[in-house]
Amino acid sequence: MNFESLKPMLFTSMKGYNTKQLIQDIVSGIIVAIVALPLSIALALASGVGPEEGIYTAIIAGFLISFFGGSKVQIAGPTAAFATIVAGIVATKGMDGLFAATIIAGVFLILMGLFQLGSLIKFIPYTITTGFTAGIAVTIVIGQIKDFLGLTYPTGVKPVETVEKLQAIGQSIDTINIQALIVGLICLAILIVWPKVPVVGDKIPGSLIAVIIGILIVNIPDLQVNTIGDLYTISGKLPTLSAPNLSVKLFRAELSDGFTIAILAAIESLLSCVVADSMANTKHRSNAELVAQGIGNIGSVLFGGIPATGAIARTATNIKNGGRTPIAGIVHSIVLLLVLVVLMPYAAMIPMPTIAAILFMVAYNMCGWRTFAHLCKTAPKSDIIVLVATFVLTVIFDLVLAIEVGLIVTCFLFIKRMSEESVIEGWEYFDEEENDPMAIDKKSVPKHVRVYEISGPMFFGMADQIAENIHAKDYTRVMIIRMRGVPALDATAMKSLEDLHKRAVAKNIQLVFSHVNEQPMRTMEKDGFVDLIGREHFCPNIDAALEHAASL
Repeated sequence: MNFESLKPMLFTSMKGYNTKQLIQDIVSGIIVAIVALPLSIALALASGVGPEEGIYTAIIAGFLISFFGGSKVQIAGPTAAFATIVAGIVATKGMDGLFAATIIAGVFLILMGLFQLGSLIKFIPYTITTGFTAGIAVTIVIGQIKDFLGLTYPTGVKPVETVEKLQAIGQSIDTINIQALIVGLICLAILIVWPKVPVVGDKIPGSLIAVIIGILIVNIPDLQVNTIGDLYTISGKLPTLSAPNLSVKLFRAELSDGFTIAILAAIESLLSCVVADSMANTKHRSNAELVAQGIGNIGSVLFGGIPATGAIARTATNIKNGGRTPIAGIVHSIVLLLVLVVLMPYAAMIPMPTIAAILFMVAYNMCGWRTFAHLCKTAPKSDIIVLVATFVLTVIFDLVLAIEVGLIVTCFLFIKRMSEESVIEGWEYFDEEENDPMAIDKKSVPKHVRVYEISGPMFFGMADQIAENIHAKDYTRVMIIRMRGVPALDATAMKSLEDLHKRAVAKNIQLVFSHVNEQPMRTMEKDGFVDLIGREHFCPNIDAALEHAASL
């Protein structure tokens, strides 16, 4: 095991650390905390839990991931990617189910790091990540329409799935609250325009300004707009260690959700690390980051939080404000802890349309519609199928099913594509006495010899081609299998070669192999196929194979 790849970046950053960098990290940590405060509350509400759970997550997971993480600048906390899956688990299995799923995810993440699987995340197809990210954005928007319009659902209607929410919105559209809509539109306009304001636009987050303006508006007398305090109880108490009711049955039921959370956390965190490296000219340790994500998620739910991951927007804010070590992330968590104790009661005054507006902007920023459209225009049809299928399944069903189906479809399409690239061709024969001008570069093959050339990987997707395309004539006594274009050979194709050998023996035909590459040769030797054929019948090139065949 490479222990250096698991070493937290905090310890590395302390070498040569100075007062100037400490001041920059503290300032950056404070600014990031200001950005994270409204986002953490909004994302917690979108996840079906209370606002305090969002702050708990940013404090606990943010601290642990910065302390143990493999990135110098990563900032962690609740993110939009988890909102829909967390909301689904909470609605169907309760907080106990979420606790079990997150613990499972944390264990998976730690094991992924310990087994050096950080680099394997790159094998998740780009079409799948783009599809489910866009799907999550759509589900977030649909989930916030109720609060943005101030709708009142019929008694007993508590939709969980996205389709159910759309139906409930349609049934309740006549209950629209114009006052809530006006508050939402004002806050949404602030979020859109504020970043363009000179000097302060890139210094103070628009979400904070929207929250302040929203609070001021709802204090206007006789304004009937729901606030967080109308729907949730806020105490501002410190996070405490929780011990939910767990069982083996519950852990079994949440295994699939836990695995999905782990994969999603790994993808988003490592993607954030890559973006951060390009911005700050740093180099992260992917395996250490996975271990930290596991520790952070376990710590988060133990203290009443929800799943967390590296947040690209908050990480970018940290870098832009001078944060260059994990100290900035630790400061961000400490500041949020102080805010929780001192200012959390004021969060009760935040209007729900303001939260909806913030989440609309989060969804827009994460949806990547330009990338989605570009892929639909330029990608191969098979990739477009995976992209659209993942997107639609995320919206209509859930993220777990979308990722599972997306990976399965991708694998099948990849197998089909590779099998189409694998070709078996028999050499054409010519009569030397006819002086065919096209035959100048062709090799002379004795009549009793047949030559077949295989190109592409020999695997289960093309194994049937060996039986279908390799045939012997009545006068054939030697069959040359040229394999210079075969990079890999699997067990199924190996079985097909063994069947070919049996048919050849029955017809008194000798197999000769030409230019077998390293991996296929190892497979043949391990299988005992080389000894079965006879090592003398394996030739380094086609000329040697033809000469050997002629002698036979």
